[in-house]
Amino acid sequence: MTGPGRSGVPLAALRRIARNRPAPVVGERCEMCAESIAATHSHVVNLDSRALMCTCRACYLLFTDQDAHLRYRAVPERYLRFPGLPLDARAWDELQIPVGLAFLFQNSVQRRTIAFYPSPAGATESDLPLDAWDRIVEHNPELGVLRPDVEALLVRRDDGTSGSCYLVPIDACYELVGRLRMLWRGFDGGSEVHEAMDAFFAQVQVRSRPAPSVGAVPEPAP
Repeated sequence: MTGPGRSGVPLAALRRIARNRPAPVVGERCEMCAESIAATHSHVVNLDSRALMCTCRACYLLFTDQDAHLRYRAVPERYLRFPGLPLDARAWDELQIPVGLAFLFQNSVQRRTIAFYPSPAGATESDLPLDAWDRIVEHNPELGVLRPDVEALLVRRDDGTSGSCYLVPIDACYELVGRLRMLWRGFDGGSEVHEAMDAFFAQVQVRSRPAPSVGAVPEPAP
């Protein structure tokens, strides 16, 4: 017969407790319900703190109504491209963005458009002049399909006369900026940063569809 341990509990009971102890949690979990989630998962935005939250599909679907007055909002999964967006040196300078890449989104809490660009410190906010951006949207009304808080316009100035512009989920922008921060070397980021940007935009190009023309019925949020 197995004798008791120092605490008076039989050793056999201690062994059973050790065997039945739940396995440690491995992998990511939903930040709302603690359900296990895959490495590739959905996100919602906390509108007050601007924080992205990893969620399971069930929790994500609770916040897909873009018109609901809720604290959280689901990040859609659509990618659109706007070919031929004119971004000459003057237009870019008016936006006061010191590098050739930025993403812009509408902050519904602050009721303004905000621009971020990558830097060695991560996403850096630009003091975007609203009138400069309003002029760009006025001449390119198709940009008005942007959903506040959860989608961004990812803009890259390709050369002195043109640029590429995509509508992407806001979490994709933060993923890109985080990746560039890890690779950043020197003043302009170095070759690895530029290679990472090229690879990212190539992937976005494959995933994106042409933006709807002005007056077309907008697609529902996923």
